[in-house]
Amino acid sequence: MHPIGEVLSRAATGDFPAVDGGWRRVEPWRSGVEGVVAFTGHAILAVDDEISDGTLVALSPDGFGGASNPRLVSRLAGSGWIDALDIVLVARGAGGEPALVPRSDLRNHPRAEHATSVRSDVATYGYAAPDDRTLVTLSTGLGGLPEVGLETDPAKDHVGSDVVRHALTLVPEDEVVVAACAPGNARALRAFLAGGFDPVASVQLWRPER
Repeated sequence: MHPIGEVLSRAATGDFPAVDGGWRRVEPWRSGVEGVVAFTGHAILAVDDEISDGTLVALSPDGFGGASNPRLVSRLAGSGWIDALDIVLVARGAGGEPALVPRSDLRNHPRAEHATSVRSDVATYGYAAPDDRTLVTLSTGLGGLPEVGLETDPAKDHVGSDVVRHALTLVPEDEVVVAACAPGNARALRAFLAGGFDPVASVQLWRPER
């Protein structure tokens, strides 16, 4: 398992990194995507080895917010794409009979296309009704862990927390699964929390062009 996946899996049990203000670097978990994962008082930078340790030190990262400083992220991303700063949430898979079905017709949904740009093995699911555009993506995501993303169909009367619980049936029972949510997306954040996820960290991704 990738080091970030290991740390997130431990965080799911309440075992967090030391609140020491420190940081460390690891290799990226996906080619072409880098990022910073910040916990309370500790940060992990996943950057390619073309960035030297000296360059990182000169950018003054630390575990008290310095590793997520916009200037640092901008320097490491160069002219590449930079994602929003997200909350990282973890939960456990529910297993059992899946409540969702594969929906290849949703493959071109903007959220599915975004997932494909930063995650691997993206699969799209939804409800069986062909006119229901509710989307759940399941992929190999942050730190190599299963990652879910979702968007409900505004024309349907779905409860967000129910969609989250249904998404967890796609993951084997007790397996750690992650999700990323923008802090300003309060409706989605409330749905993840009510659906069984707990916040453990923040993450910011970028696709570098240096």
